[in-house]
Amino acid sequence: MIGLGMVSRTFGDAFANCTKVNLSLINARSARSRHAYLKAWPGPSEATIDEIASSDVDFVVLATPPNARMDIVRTLATAGKPILMEKPVERDLARATELVDFCEAAALPLGIVFQHRTRPVVASLRDVMPTLGPLLAVEVNVPWWRDQSYYDEPGRGTYARDGGGVMISQAIHVMDLMLSLTGPVDEVTAMTATTGLHQMESEDFVSAGLRFANGAVGYLFATTASFPGTGEAITLHFRDGSARLERGVLQVTRGDGSVETIGNEVSSGAGADPMAFTSDWHRFVIEDFADAVRDKRPPLVTGREALEVHRLIAALEMSGKSGRKVRVMDVE
Repeated sequence: MIGLGMVSRTFGDAFANCTKVNLSLINARSARSRHAYLKAWPGPSEATIDEIASSDVDFVVLATPPNARMDIVRTLATAGKPILMEKPVERDLARATELVDFCEAAALPLGIVFQHRTRPVVASLRDVMPTLGPLLAVEVNVPWWRDQSYYDEPGRGTYARDGGGVMISQAIHVMDLMLSLTGPVDEVTAMTATTGLHQMESEDFVSAGLRFANGAVGYLFATTASFPGTGEAITLHFRDGSARLERGVLQVTRGDGSVETIGNEVSSGAGADPMAFTSDWHRFVIEDFADAVRDKRPPLVTGREALEVHRLIAALEMSGKSGRKVRVMDVE
């Protein structure tokens, strides 16, 4: 694993509970991060990036900030090491596309960690959707909270390091899950802003109208300025009923008045502690990627598929800045 920042705690727990994968080598620019990781999860050896590339590891987890990836990817690609990368792919659509194109040209397996897709309740939602008729309307809410200390870390919430704010760093997970359920968005009309609750370069608030390629309409609301932060929710309205997924609980309400509830409430890092969520979802992604490498099949989310949520974010940013409607597929 290369990169031992905040999310490495989740990866540490995930690897500790993996039955298929053993973490053997770690790398981070900060000696403090390396030592802290090894104190919590002893076992892996420290190694340089070149040493990792030349080792016999089966694949590499890349969890650096987005601005530190391309050179590492080139080194790993030269050595033929498959990469499982923490979201986002890169800071913007153009750079993300360049990275994905490079990996595909090198025939290098690239998976992206969008762990919300792995939740068991999501599988239940996918199963029930065909029984509810055509999709007509969509509601997406991400009312999260981050205090100012979160953005006081150098580079956090900047375009140079992270590529933006609430959309690319927090809501990207829910937006990716939405797209996997609804299909592509055709056009957006957005307002983006930085509220008075945060001192930061990029946005901590977005509100947008969405028109989907299948004809459905919807809205997206996402912020890190909703104190104290509550769980995200996706509500899908169909001809014959509605399905609401909120904080790990799926409620299906049919046109005949029947109601079915599936799942249990879980935390997803909506509040002041960004890492207050289970590591099981990351473990599922890691194990899926290991199986994908072994079986020579695509992983749960490929780099190419992950570009769709990057394109949506780019369209929302463009609409928010211009005040105009933007067709998503026109964004490059």
